[in-house]
Amino acid sequence: MTCKMLAAVAVFFGMLVQARATEARPAVVFFGDSLTAGYGLDPEEAYPAVLATRMREAGLTLDVVNAGLSGDTTAAGLRRTAWVLRRPIAVFVLALGGNDGLRGIPPQETERNLQAIIDAVRQAQPHARLVLAGMQSPPNMGPDFTTAFRDIFPRLAKKNAVPFVPFLLAGVAGVPELNQPDGIHPTAEGQRRIAEIVWPVLEPVLQASGPVDTAPTP
Repeated sequence: MTCKMLAAVAVFFGMLVQARATEARPAVVFFGDSLTAGYGLDPEEAYPAVLATRMREAGLTLDVVNAGLSGDTTAAGLRRTAWVLRRPIAVFVLALGGNDGLRGIPPQETERNLQAIIDAVRQAQPHARLVLAGMQSPPNMGPDFTTAFRDIFPRLAKKNAVPFVPFLLAGVAGVPELNQPDGIHPTAEGQRRIAEIVWPVLEPVLQASGPVDTAPTP
């Protein structure tokens, strides 16, 4: 075997070891839809990346995983929960439901799916801490649906005793300059506003998770 081949093998195995080490580190997982994924923006402009910077500035050295998937409903999210739970998780931020509201999915179905996701996280990783982000439906769905949908989230937060962000898009939804032309997905500034909404709830949870002696991934 030539020196070049040996070097290539060494690099390959080094990459495998690094990947496995990364997967073994506890992470803060943001589990959501296009709002979390940062639809229409560069990945570093999505609010999980903005919060990752805030975490580093606060000396919190947990990995951050953006598990947002555009178009996800709570049912679709439930189906991929097990895949996300394969790696160690320190904090699981559940930010699904927006597409359920847009599609008029019965609120009781949305609530069942969200509860099932919470149950799956607690069963698979009982030491993981959860944070729940609330959502609201557009007013054109009618007052009964709007109220029933909005009430899902505080009820689940209370039932499961989890820290709660009352409305992920507070101060962002309906503000033209903070949203892209579709009127639904936040701009980069809108994403920064979301990070400011989430941080006061998330930071105490991160601090309570205890020190972690590994550096974040670049």
